[in-house]
Amino acid sequence: MIQFIFKGLGQRIVLLFFISIISHAIVHLAPGEPSLVDPSNPRMKAEDIQRIRAAFHLDEPLYVQYVYWMNDLFTGELKSFKDNQPVLGKIWDRFLNSLPLFILGTLITWFLAFPIGIQAALRRGSGFDKVGTFLSYALISIPGFFLSYICIIFMVKTFNVPVIGMRTFGLENASLMLRSMDRVWHWTLPAFMSAVAGVAILSRYVRSQMLEVINQDYIRTARAKGLSEDTVIYRHGLRNALLPFITMFGLTIPGLIGGSVIFETIFAWPGMGRLGFEAILARDFPVILTLNFISAVLVLIGTFVSDILYAVVDPRIKF
Repeated sequence: MIQFIFKGLGQRIVLLFFISIISHAIVHLAPGEPSLVDPSNPRMKAEDIQRIRAAFHLDEPLYVQYVYWMNDLFTGELKSFKDNQPVLGKIWDRFLNSLPLFILGTLITWFLAFPIGIQAALRRGSGFDKVGTFLSYALISIPGFFLSYICIIFMVKTFNVPVIGMRTFGLENASLMLRSMDRVWHWTLPAFMSAVAGVAILSRYVRSQMLEVINQDYIRTARAKGLSEDTVIYRHGLRNALLPFITMFGLTIPGLIGGSVIFETIFAWPGMGRLGFEAILARDFPVILTLNFISAVLVLIGTFVSDILYAVVDPRIKF
C-alpha cells in the first residue's frame, strides 16, 4: 500500500511537470499578448509596448518565460498582468467564494441522485421509474442557463427576494445571524441549478448499475440467507455498484474551477470560473496558467484518491 502511494505520487508529479510545459507553450503560442490588449489606445506608443513586454519577460524566449513563471509561482511573487495583484491571492479569494457552491452542489447531486436511481432500479417499469426517466432526460436536455433564468424570474416574482450576487444590498449593518442566513440563501439557488444536470445524469448511472448488480448470484444468495432487504441492497448491492461513481467523484473535483462558469456569470457570483473567463478575455497569462496548473493538480489528486478508494469499496482489487 505504501509503495503504491509513493509510486502514484511520483508518476503524477512527473505528469504534472509535462502538463505545465504543454499548457505554458499553448497559452503563449496563441495569438495576442497582454501588451496588445488595447492597440487602439492613442497613448500607447511603441516604446511603451516594449517596456511592458520587458517588465513581464515577454521579450524572453519561451523556456525562459516558463522558468520565470514557475519561480514566481512557487515563491508567491507571481503578479497579474491585468492589475499587478498577487495571482495566488486573487485565486484564493475566488476559491473561498466558489467552495460553498461546489460543496453544496455536490451534496445535492449525490444525496438526490442515489436514492432516485436506487428506487428506480428496484421499481423498474413502475410509475416512479417512468416519471424519473422522463424528468432526467428533460433536465439533461434543457440548457442550464435557460432554466436558471426561469428560476430567477420565478423566485423574484413569487417571493420578491433577491437571488443575484453573494449578498443582499443594504444588509451590511444587520446582525450576524441575518447576514449569515442571507448568504446561505444566495448560495442555495446557484448551487441547486449547478446540481440539476448532475442529479439527472448520475441517477441514470445509479439505476443502470443497480439493475446490473441486483441480478447477480451473490444478491440471490444474500436473500436466501434471510438477510433484510435493506442489507441486501445497501450493503451488498450498492457497495459493488459504487466503482464507476468513485471514478466520477475523482473527476468532479476539477469542477471547482471550471464547472460553474455559466452559473457564476448568470448569478453574478465572483468565483474561480469567472476569474478564469475574465483572465482569458484580458489575456492575463499568469492567472490563466496558474488556474490551469491548479486544475491539473485537482485532476491528479482526484484520480489518485479514486484509486485508493477502489480498494476500500472492493477488496477484490489488488494493488
